[in-house]
Amino acid sequence: WRTSSFGWRCNVMLRKVYLVGGHVTPFVGKGYPNFQKGAKGLKEYFAESIQGAFQKTGVKAEAVDRIYVGNFAGELFNSQGHLGAAVAAAHPSLLYRPSMRVEAACASGGLACAEAVRAIGAGDDCVMADARTGGTYLARAADFNRQSGIDDFTFPALFARRAKAYLAKYPDVKMSDLAAVGIKAYSNGNKNPLAHMHAVKLPAEKAVAGKEFLQNEELKPFVQSTHCSQVSDGGAAAIFMSEEGLKKYGLNQQSAVEIVASDYGVGDLWSDPEDLTVMDTTKTVVSRMLATAGVRPGDIEVAEVHDCFAIAEILMYEAIGFAEPGKGTELVKSGATSLEGKIPVNTGGGLISFGHPVGATGVKQVLEVYRQMKGLCGDYQIPRTPQLGLAVNMGGDDRTSAAMLLRNTSPVSKL
Repeated sequence: WRTSSFGWRCNVMLRKVYLVGGHVTPFVGKGYPNFQKGAKGLKEYFAESIQGAFQKTGVKAEAVDRIYVGNFAGELFNSQGHLGAAVAAAHPSLLYRPSMRVEAACASGGLACAEAVRAIGAGDDCVMADARTGGTYLARAADFNRQSGIDDFTFPALFARRAKAYLAKYPDVKMSDLAAVGIKAYSNGNKNPLAHMHAVKLPAEKAVAGKEFLQNEELKPFVQSTHCSQVSDGGAAAIFMSEEGLKKYGLNQQSAVEIVASDYGVGDLWSDPEDLTVMDTTKTVVSRMLATAGVRPGDIEVAEVHDCFAIAEILMYEAIGFAEPGKGTELVKSGATSLEGKIPVNTGGGLISFGHPVGATGVKQVLEVYRQMKGLCGDYQIPRTPQLGLAVNMGGDDRTSAAMLLRNTSPVSKL
């Protein structure tokens, strides 16, 4: 750990940490072909994601020193808590291993990855981050007593509030400009067979004229159905290793990616942001991580950001430094964040099209960066092999933000 100029300690690796790969299940839900609600539960998604990670990486279950499970509100979603003890069903060798659940709303998966990295820095050689969830009850990620009454759809209303403030502050930006985020997301997801909305097309005219659905009349015009992430079921598991662990288990360093830095931080759940057009928590966490790592936003060649709503992706661009304040819609409309652009963002479709199983999202994000670096993304593979990538996972209305900076060890392709 190193102390940054912000006075916080950012996890820049003094002991080298690598992501050796993992597994992402299909993200499914309404709109996914032949979706059957409840066809798989927690136990099945744990087994599928963990066993898939072992199969794809060649890592044996016996090698795992520790497991972190990222999950939001499993007690409400699935009537099941105590999820650290749920992983043993995936493989008998995980029985009696240290395993615990971490929770930070939609950033639960990002925190599971961050804690896996910390554990390796502290001496472990092989740590797994696993995540799964899906469904309703999302208002619990806000200040429930104060904010749940804003609308039956709490989080769409909270981000409509941000969109309203953004359009008021930057009058040249129109609601139709936000449609470019959804168009990009669906286009990418149509190329990604794991995406929740893989089979659903979003032409420009439909994206611009998306359905309004809030009951709050003040906020209703500022969010449309085509701006929203999907409520998905799915799982993801990632395996992190030390340099010593790679050697111990005979893994090639060039098939992994190096974790350059990892950081997370929280805002104040009990109060509103001073400026609704700025994601303060994400801006602070990402900027201190990049500053400590000696990296500029312009150095990043691929990114996964938390696009729970179209306005969230725009505010992420600006918080990270990809765009100046008020210029985020110009960035996406220019094509700069498309698969062929200078900084491809959410290449598999993001939360809007790939889907959002809440807890699994942060783990999926780092694996998407890994897959782009190793040429494993098939039809949505970006043209240039990226050497530096960023994943930013957000919980609540920018109340938790987890960021990870990844470097390609070698432009290896397994296609």
